[in-house]
Amino acid sequence: MARIEKMSILGVRSFGVEDKDKQIISFFNPLTVLVGPNGAGKTTIIECLKYVTAGEFPPGSKGNTFVHDPKDAHETEVRAQIRLQFTDLNGEKVAVQRSMQSTQKGKKTPEFKTLEGVITRIKYGEKVSLSSKCAELDREMISALGVSKAVLDHVIFCHQEESNWPLGEGKALKTKFDAIFSATRYIKVLETLRQLRLKQSNQVRECQVELKFLKLNKEKAKEIRDLLSTKETQLASSKETVQKIDGQIEPLENRLADIDDNLGKVMKLDNEIKALDSRKRQMEEDNQELEEKMEQVFQGSDEQLQEIYQNHQRTVKEKERKLTDSQRDVERASDLLVEQGRLQLESDQHTQNIKARDSQVRALAAYLEMEGYDRTPFNDRQLQSFHLQVQERLDQETEAAEQVMRDMQEKEALKQRSIDEIRDKKTSLESTMELKKDLQNKKQQELKNVRSGLQRLEGSSTRLQELEMELTNAERELESAVESSNVDGLKAEVLELQKSKAELERKLRQLDQEMETLNTHTSVRTQMDMLKKDKTDKEEQVRKIKSRHNEDLVSLLGHFPNKKELEDWIHAKSKEIKSTREKLAKINKELASGEQNKRHCSVEIRRKEQQLAGYEEKVFNVCGSQDFQQDLGKLQEDLEKTSKQRAMLAGATAVYTQFISQLTDEGEPCCPVCQRVFPSEAELQDVISDMQSKLRLVPDKLKNTEQDLKKKERRKDEMMALKPIRQSIVELKEKELPELRNRLQNVNRDIERLKGDVEEQETLLSTQMSEEDTAKACLQDISLMDRYQMDLRDVERKIAQQAAKLQGVDLSRTIQQVSQEKQETQHCLDTTSSKMEMKRKMIQDQQDQIQTLKSSVNEIRGEKLQISSDMQKQQQLEQQCVEMTAEIQTLHRDLREAKEQMAPLSATLEKLQQERNDLISRRKQKQQEGQEKVPATSPFTLVLIHALAWPILSQKEAELQELNTQLHEAEKNKEKINKDIGNIRQDIDTQKVQERWLQDNLTLRKRIEELKEVIRKHESLMRNGEHVLILKNPPRRFQFSERRMEDLKKNRSVALGRQKGFEEEIIRFRKELREDQYGKADERFRDKMIVMRTTELANKDLDIYYKEPKIKTVLYWGCCHWTLFYYPNSMCC
Repeated sequence: MARIEKMSILGVRSFGVEDKDKQIISFFNPLTVLVGPNGAGKTTIIECLKYVTAGEFPPGSKGNTFVHDPKDAHETEVRAQIRLQFTDLNGEKVAVQRSMQSTQKGKKTPEFKTLEGVITRIKYGEKVSLSSKCAELDREMISALGVSKAVLDHVIFCHQEESNWPLGEGKALKTKFDAIFSATRYIKVLETLRQLRLKQSNQVRECQVELKFLKLNKEKAKEIRDLLSTKETQLASSKETVQKIDGQIEPLENRLADIDDNLGKVMKLDNEIKALDSRKRQMEEDNQELEEKMEQVFQGSDEQLQEIYQNHQRTVKEKERKLTDSQRDVERASDLLVEQGRLQLESDQHTQNIKARDSQVRALAAYLEMEGYDRTPFNDRQLQSFHLQVQERLDQETEAAEQVMRDMQEKEALKQRSIDEIRDKKTSLESTMELKKDLQNKKQQELKNVRSGLQRLEGSSTRLQELEMELTNAERELESAVESSNVDGLKAEVLELQKSKAELERKLRQLDQEMETLNTHTSVRTQMDMLKKDKTDKEEQVRKIKSRHNEDLVSLLGHFPNKKELEDWIHAKSKEIKSTREKLAKINKELASGEQNKRHCSVEIRRKEQQLAGYEEKVFNVCGSQDFQQDLGKLQEDLEKTSKQRAMLAGATAVYTQFISQLTDEGEPCCPVCQRVFPSEAELQDVISDMQSKLRLVPDKLKNTEQDLKKKERRKDEMMALKPIRQSIVELKEKELPELRNRLQNVNRDIERLKGDVEEQETLLSTQMSEEDTAKACLQDISLMDRYQMDLRDVERKIAQQAAKLQGVDLSRTIQQVSQEKQETQHCLDTTSSKMEMKRKMIQDQQDQIQTLKSSVNEIRGEKLQISSDMQKQQQLEQQCVEMTAEIQTLHRDLREAKEQMAPLSATLEKLQQERNDLISRRKQKQQEGQEKVPATSPFTLVLIHALAWPILSQKEAELQELNTQLHEAEKNKEKINKDIGNIRQDIDTQKVQERWLQDNLTLRKRIEELKEVIRKHESLMRNGEHVLILKNPPRRFQFSERRMEDLKKNRSVALGRQKGFEEEIIRFRKELREDQYGKADERFRDKMIVMRTTELANKDLDIYYKEPKIKTVLYWGCCHWTLFYYPNSMCC
């Protein structure tokens, strides 16, 4: 039996909050009597015992008034603690501690907070503490004391204000007794047991109905497994048959493959023979055309022809070498003429440069005011003297400018140092002023705060009067709240709600009885629902299969077929596919032959086109176009014009030279053409200068004309050599290539026709195979759909049987309707209960309002005490205000003095900066004046460039005289060389024609050898092709093998078709076994049987155990416990 021993109290009600105020009370056994005057704390001890054991506060208190008032303790936070030591049901020592906290914040109601509780036990000689929240702590205390919370609240630790509850109203008294003896829990247990037994009885009946269907599914699954085993045996036998047929087909296929390979080789050999025949004819035609173009065919041997060709090549190279040497001599003479003109031009230009130099020297001397340089031309000594004087003048001006700049820079540096010193002083004063300003602002802010505090204190007396008025009003409101509370009226409403709740509970029991009556027809309905569900599932499966394959099958057959129709259609489609494959193989053989002919024609055309492109490229490289005759005639005209121009320029040189000599040597010169005497010397000099300038241009023109003439002659030789190539181009374009292209075009047309046939047959074959695959894919689902339709007919028959059993039964009120009405009644019952709780809450709220008003009165009293203590600090704040005012005035005076020192420093700094800027401006001006005094040196540089012009001029005149001598000798040999060049070119043209004839003979000999090689290959292929006729017409044994092969393949296809049917049946059976209906039929039947038997046994136990004898035993023990609670040796206070 549990027994309390000691309890300590701290910070509760009037008990103090200091450690010295803690009070400890020890309890005696079996009885402890508390004696004392009113206010001694007897009730507080009972309240503490109730709180520490059950966690319940006294009536009308939420904890705020239970803890010591913080205002009375002059603290913002007060903590209360209750500790209890007792012995639990097991005889072990247990200590429990509960803590609370109340915090006062301003004028608000104190905030109450419950802290964590601690339970301490002694295990194995050591203390074990467990921190726990309130709910967990309450459960631990109930378990340790061995009594319920209701017993602790209403019996053991009943408050004196509620001690007369046994004299209360009947309903409230019944509620408390039910809570004390836990009668409600026993009633709920009985109701739960009744509902559970009823529910399990319904479950047993449902299990019995389901077991019938599950047993059918189990038997059906066994039948499907037997069929699956049979089909697998038949499939294995069919596979063995297919393997035997494959063993017979393999050697026949190898033999027929060898025949096909040999036939392919024969076709290839036949194509090669045809290609060689075509090539042979083409080469014979080419040789005949070449012989017709040749004037005479060389009759000697190949060695003689090769020797003649090599000798001819050596002769041509020797003549070309002589031609090159002669042309080089002519070019050398032309180069001499060009060099003469260049030297004469350089001489004239040098004379002009000397005149310009003297003019620039004279201008520079005048600019520098130097004497002795007025007359031109100047000699080398004068120029050197001028150079020394100019350099000396330039050095003097530069030194003077640099000295002035150094003086100005020293003055600038002195000014800058003065500016830096004054700027440092100014910066120091500014930082001092900033510090004092910050200190002044800080003091002013502190002074402002002190003054605001004084102002608040000045208004405290007014606030004190206001608080007295508020206290009076709060006390008045408290009295009115006590008078206006209607707790009795709310309690009367609660009684009315309790009557409504009883009526609803009676109606709920009636609905339970009606639902039990309706459950008698549950088995038949359950069977009907399961059958309808099964029918819906199978109809959905059939619908899915039809929707999945309806479009494909209707497009193939025109309607939705059954299994037999679909199998017949697939067999017919297989025959069509076989016929199409045979046609496709035949067309492919024809196409291969056509492709071989096409490749041969393409190779010939490509070779001819390459040959034609090579010839045309040679013609284009030489002529610049493909119009050979027009280009050749135009080239001959250009050669004649260029030759005439060259002769004219060669004669002009001699004529101009003779005219200049006549005008220079004669005493009274006259015009060599019109014999007119020149009236003045100036006119004569102009004529001579004009002739000399034209004579200087003649060598360049003559050289360019000769080079152009050589290029045109070389081009003419090349064009003459292209005449045979031009003839070959015409033949290729007009005869050979058109014939080959027509032949290729015919072959391409045949190939395109065959390709179209191949594509058509392939498209047809792919379409047929696709249709066959689609039909085969649908076959399995069609078989499954037939089985579903058979099952549907069985299910519909069973549904009709169950419907016949339900005829004559009144089913206007279903279980769902009764269940819905029961739920609505239960909802009304819950609503009534919630209204009752709301009324009770209103009673509690009015009690809380009264308690809140009491707390507000206490707060106003506390604030009144606080203002009284603050008014005593007013004198100290006034003293601080006077001291801060004096410090601020001192800082203000220091700032004014610093500003007075700052003004002259700023003025001095601005003046020094202005003087430094003036010095910089004067320095820049001096620097610019010095640069203007130093003259530009470009004229002087030009003087130095032309200082050594006289030696260069003498050297160029000597070179010009030597060149004139060489030119005179070259003119004498030039005519002879030009004549030799003409003869050599004529010999070379003759040799080119002979070389072309020799090349044609060599080409003819080479083609004859190639023709012989082609004839040899053709004869060899003809010898190898003797078996062509034999292989094209195979013997009878090959035909017999083909027929045998077709029969075996037909038998193999039939066996594969049966095998495919077996596989589809096996897949269908396996798919059915994988479905939940049959796959888990045995397991579901076993599980459902176990559930039914265990539920029956559990129901039987409930009927046996919870009958009247057990209820009587429970009530007997309840009476015993009631007596035990009031036994004298029990725990009491």
